Amino acid sequence: MIARALILLLLAAPVAAETPLSAEAFDAYTRGKTLYYGHAGQAYGVERYLDDRRVVWSFLDGKCRNGFWYEDAGLICFLYEDRRDPQCWSFAQTQSGLIARFENSTEQTELYEAQDIGQDMVCHGPDVGV
Repeated sequence: MIARALILLLLAAPVAAETPLSAEAFDAYTRGKTLYYGHAGQAYGVERYLDDRRVVWSFLDGKCRNGFWYEDAGLICFLYEDRRDPQCWSFAQTQSGLIARFENSTEQTELYEAQDIGQDMVCHGPDVGV
């Protein structure tokens, strides 16, 4: 009976929240890597993390967007060449990789690190035409 009560208490206890990464920890984890991200069991995008907090992002469509990241109020915010509004995320490190939560809206967009493939991503050149 006591064992059953302890099990019920453990099941009812809140799961410990992940601690958001600081800018220094995020930089140390990501710099020099190319990380693929997933969302809801599907491939979502890929980001290459360069020196000086520079990044290159793609939604896996071959179109790459250059940008940079900075810390603002404990969040990691990204500015890309094709957008003027920052995209702010909280990042936490888990045993299986990064978890990223989009903090700019009430939508609960959460990405997870799918893999670090250790190689560059594919970026096609600009569209050319007549």
